Amino acid sequence: MTPHNPTVAIIDPNTLAAMGLRQLLLGVMPMLTIDTFGSMAELEANHPEQYMHYFVAMNLALENRPFFLKNRRKTIVLTLSLDGSTQLSEFHCICINVPEKQLVRTILTMLQAGHHGGAAPVLGSRQQQILSDREAEVMVLIVQGLINKEIADRLCISLSTVVTHRKNIMEKLGIRSVSALTIYAVMNGYVDINKI
Repeated sequence: MTPHNPTVAIIDPNTLAAMGLRQLLLGVMPMLTIDTFGSMAELEANHPEQYMHYFVAMNLALENRPFFLKNRRKTIVLTLSLDGSTQLSEFHCICINVPEKQLVRTILTMLQAGHHGGAAPVLGSRQQQILSDREAEVMVLIVQGLINKEIADRLCISLSTVVTHRKNIMEKLGIRSVSALTIYAVMNGYVDINKI
């Protein structure tokens, strides 16, 4: 019998926002199964008890407060403001009106805090060794914000070698952006989120 992937629900009438969050969450935790719903009625028609977490728009959380209070530990409210006075104090809240890098950092920090000992779960086995040791070094420096020339100087390699390593890393991992690479590096234990 195969174990089931953790399942998460996004409940937001804004389809574009829900799909964007879905893609972002899949980047952070690719093993998730994510269902999106435009209304509370859609969620309730699909066995809401099966979900590990609910990412819910603020207006739906307010309109359906009894349901989400009953499931408070599983509920993450999506807000448009960083102002604590406008957020629901009973719930974990994430401001979605911030730059992508900040939103990714918030989600990763929440994931780390939610796991025993504060460590991120290692999603891939380092023993599988997808990346060579040098590629892993280059990846860590990319994630830490260094540009190609700085990486070349730090590792005493040529600029073209850095570019080749970058290309190989992206191809091997199937990743197209530095944000997604950052997520991969944090979730697989290559870097600590507090060091980026």
